[in-house]
Amino acid sequence: MSSLDLSQQKVVSVRDVEAAVRAGARELRVSASGIVTPAARDALRKAGLVLHTASGNGHGAARAGTDGRALVGTGGTTAQGAYGTVAMPATSCSRHGSHGACSGCPKAGQSPASEPERLFHSPQAEAIKQEIVAVGRKLWQRAYVDGNGGNISYRLADTAVLCTPTLVSKADLLPEDLCLVDMKGNQLAGCRPRTSEILMHLEIYKAVPEARAVVHCHPPHATAYAITGRVPITCVIPESEVFIGKVALAPYQTPGTQAFAEAILPFVKNHNTILLANHGIACWADTVTHAEWYAEVVDNYCHTLMLAAQLGAPVTQIPPDKAKDLLALKKRMGLPDVRLDMRECELCDTGDIPGTIALPPGSCAGPSGPAPSGAEVESVVQAVTDAVVKALARGAGR
Repeated sequence: MSSLDLSQQKVVSVRDVEAAVRAGARELRVSASGIVTPAARDALRKAGLVLHTASGNGHGAARAGTDGRALVGTGGTTAQGAYGTVAMPATSCSRHGSHGACSGCPKAGQSPASEPERLFHSPQAEAIKQEIVAVGRKLWQRAYVDGNGGNISYRLADTAVLCTPTLVSKADLLPEDLCLVDMKGNQLAGCRPRTSEILMHLEIYKAVPEARAVVHCHPPHATAYAITGRVPITCVIPESEVFIGKVALAPYQTPGTQAFAEAILPFVKNHNTILLANHGIACWADTVTHAEWYAEVVDNYCHTLMLAAQLGAPVTQIPPDKAKDLLALKKRMGLPDVRLDMRECELCDTGDIPGTIALPPGSCAGPSGPAPSGAEVESVVQAVTDAVVKALARGAGR
């Protein structure tokens, strides 16, 4: 079987692709209005299958866009993004083999033909690629990623982002493995398919103009907090206060989905480090290296708190007036912190249990509702006074 017709299906899933591979198909035909899931898209690329979509002019080769819909082309594959339609013909690459998305590996002596390819191979991009590779190696060496886990990106231009590929260990990453995507997640260049979690990175870049780099990884101590639904207390170690501060916890969503990407939006402007429930962490910064530093700082901080908890003595905290000095330093450095506008007495966490090292997220972020009215306060004071008077009366009558 060379072709499998799935044009009657509204949604093409990874199971459909796997069934096509088992049946020996080399291409799939889908409806122009059909949706190809992200997992199915990745499976298509991995298997080297060609995706054809029905259009008004017959069938054209296409690939699945980030929203799952097929992007109609005229042969090979296409990427539809801010630069326009970028041809991604089926070619053979000496490193990556023969597949249908190898625009990132021009032949020897051949100049990149399109604007995205020229950007992808520019001196600036090549320097960032080297930095991403070095950071990926550091993440793997510190056991912050395992298997092919974690991802790294850098906003190379207003409408173009360099990122790591899917299904590659950060220990084995090479500059030629990296990808270029637009701000919708469409791949513009690169021999390998981009990471499936790039959508989260893009939401950070859209929400925070200062963010130039994002690192997502799974450091064990910080992730331990994330899987217990807790955040570390503040005001313990100066370096953590200055570079990280109060950590947020984003609710769980399925990785790689738009819901997952948007889960960080309520927190990302006031926090450069976010715990991802049941998953890991995400850090943003002005450089890839600095984002990786924040991952180290937060995991080391969580690790230190865990060790301190085993000593049987309460964890001492930096006094609020001194914490205020650290926040002033942080403000001068231009680093975000949700506590910058808080009063001094609100800066340091106070747990329900003295000496605690973990708190429910948002427990010390200030009042969550409207302040009580004067009448409500007076009512509470009167109730307490009445109770005290009754207790004294009972004691006097004994």
